[in-house]
Amino acid sequence: MTKLKIAFQGEPGANSDEACRTYFPNYDPLPCATFEDAFDAVKLGTAALGMIPVENSIAGRVGDVHHLLPRSGLRIIGERFKPINFHLMANPGTKVEDVKTVASHVMALGQCRKVIRRLKLNTEIASDTAGAARQLADSPNPTRAAIAPALAAELYGLEILLRGIEDEHHNTTRFLVMTADRDPPPPPFTSRCVTSFVFEVRNVPAALYKVMGGFATNGVNMTKLESYMEGGSFTATTFYAEVDGRPEDRGLALAFEELAFFSERMEVLGVFPADPFRDR
Repeated sequence: MTKLKIAFQGEPGANSDEACRTYFPNYDPLPCATFEDAFDAVKLGTAALGMIPVENSIAGRVGDVHHLLPRSGLRIIGERFKPINFHLMANPGTKVEDVKTVASHVMALGQCRKVIRRLKLNTEIASDTAGAARQLADSPNPTRAAIAPALAAELYGLEILLRGIEDEHHNTTRFLVMTADRDPPPPPFTSRCVTSFVFEVRNVPAALYKVMGGFATNGVNMTKLESYMEGGSFTATTFYAEVDGRPEDRGLALAFEELAFFSERMEVLGVFPADPFRDR
């Protein structure tokens, strides 16, 4: 029986690949070169689901994704939090003291500064952590290493020289699970839920303040509010927001009524169970 696929951005062995394998072991991970490709794979039915990173506890939000989410036509049906661990890996037989240069994605290099400085390594930026590991496997060199997830070492036949070299061990990435189903089944009523939506406030004084007041007076906890521009406009700001609860909850329903009055547009992107990781 052919497995369903779950799309992610990156090469095999990337953190997103690990997340797919960890949380959706019954799906085959489908690597995609860009976020747009991953969204399209789900939209066109090549993949049943998408696993998309949206923010990291150290690096902050993944900016491109917030522009793509509303345009994708997809719906959010879940979230997963994945602790991020980076490892120094090299070709078999390589010793730590022989390594002079290390390659990885710029964010991974930035998150492993202490070990890189202690070993006095030169750095090279790669497009992807797993891509750096693959390139090292393709062109063995005893003076080079890569920083990547453990899965990359397994897939590309590399040896891990040092484990868990990230500077901050609370390093965590949050992923959203996406579907092309425009009307997915609602989460179980026993679940604590999150509602994700985008809106554009009207260009009038205090519009955002009045929108926020609707959530405050109706007792709705807003856990995320991020702004970004669309279409090069300096006067029409779009906001991505997440709140606790479901749209049919009385407090949230009233807050959405007020939001609609002061907004040009609003779209719910998903209603999904909150990951228990939130309570840690």
